[in-house]
Amino acid sequence: MFARSRYHDYFEPSDTAESRALLTSICASARAENQTAARRLAAVAELFELRRHERGEREDWAVDTWAAVGAEIAAALRISAAKAGSYMNYGLAMKQLPAVAAVFIAGDIDVQMFQTVVYRTALIADDGVLAEVDRRLAQRAQRWPSMTRGRLASEIDRIVRKHDPDAVRRTRAKTRDRGVDFGDEEDGCVEVVARLTSTHAEAFKQRVESLANSVCEADPRTADQRRSDAFGAMSVSADRLGCQCGDASCSATQKPAPGPVVIHVVAEQATVEGRSDEPGYQLGTNAVIPAEVVAELAANAKLSPLVHPIDAPAERGYRPSRALADFVRARDLTCRAPGCDKPATHCDLDHTIPYPYGPTHAGNIKCLCRRCHILKTFWGWRDTQLADGTVIWELPGGHTYVTTPGSALLFPSMMTPTLPPLHRLAEVETPGDRTLFMPRRKTTRAQNRAKYIAAERSRNRAERRARHGALLGPAPPSVDEPPF
Repeated sequence: MFARSRYHDYFEPSDTAESRALLTSICASARAENQTAARRLAAVAELFELRRHERGEREDWAVDTWAAVGAEIAAALRISAAKAGSYMNYGLAMKQLPAVAAVFIAGDIDVQMFQTVVYRTALIADDGVLAEVDRRLAQRAQRWPSMTRGRLASEIDRIVRKHDPDAVRRTRAKTRDRGVDFGDEEDGCVEVVARLTSTHAEAFKQRVESLANSVCEADPRTADQRRSDAFGAMSVSADRLGCQCGDASCSATQKPAPGPVVIHVVAEQATVEGRSDEPGYQLGTNAVIPAEVVAELAANAKLSPLVHPIDAPAERGYRPSRALADFVRARDLTCRAPGCDKPATHCDLDHTIPYPYGPTHAGNIKCLCRRCHILKTFWGWRDTQLADGTVIWELPGGHTYVTTPGSALLFPSMMTPTLPPLHRLAEVETPGDRTLFMPRRKTTRAQNRAKYIAAERSRNRAERRARHGALLGPAPPSVDEPPF
């Protein structure tokens, strides 16, 4: 009798042809999934390189080749522009880390492991060092056991630290539950970490931004520094941020103090009155608000009824009235371009058929963020808007996409047709505005990335030297050795 028979709950997994076949199938599927993910990222990178070869980098364009290709990928895969940009980053990283990419393409590691490798090595600036780290990671990656993301990061950091200690990423803990944490004082600063409800967070964000922007353009602080100082200004109930330009006649003192923060929530009347459990929607954050929170907010909020322009005639002039603008934003909720979910409050109101050839009416107006508006204007995207707000897009290459208003699920009554179907833009004979020019960037993506990497490397180097100084004492002054 075997000793293990005393343990009645002990179970010996079967080793049968069926179980082996199942495990083989699982492993084969995982490998195929990894290979598919690798091929997708590689194809994304090749599409970017193709478009860059065709059009050039267009680095100083407000919507450059990178953004245009990202939008094209977002539309094709039905993902957000941010996720499409992530795909391009990881796809191009496969060219920078060819050894690890080869392991990924073979299916030996999954996309999460590859993404972690890319992130943990992103601060390496020397090509030779990066090549050596890539080689060593590829050797070990195939043999790594199942690990948590934190342990995997530590394994990668161990190799990075050996070859380039300034390139090691520094992680910061985040609170998971709602609350506010105050860290320890360090060099005159305290780190504050807060987790708020979406409505409070949006109000807080707007207030911080308004205070941070209350200074003049000559203020020497960065945007992040001004936001940090805005926190301090809020703590003492200041109505503006003190400008540090040093000019006694600073123009910021003439600016009116920032007004009250406004949060826009769209909800059915029954929800506002507490008679329905249907949720509301917070414009600006794309957050769904529970019915009980909507009723609580409504008790102290200014209520503005949305008027559906079913039988309303077209408005006179180019700029929509406040009522029409409010309706369009509440109907669309987000940018209407495929693959984009920018909040409607951050979007332009675009005439599908350009004014004055197309009317200023809900049936001819939709929300487009500035990036997608530029794509339509400068990158050959064509659109058709139907009477219920549905938009049909034709992108370069012959691909067609259909987007419906964001209210289709939450507030379907807003999709009641407002006008007969409009003609396609291509069928409307308009002279066009040939005086429009693509907005230009102040700095290119490459310049921004180089600045970011240099700054983080510098901080890492300073922290490392400070730690060494605390342990070993200050380094002796350098003295030139006498000639021999």
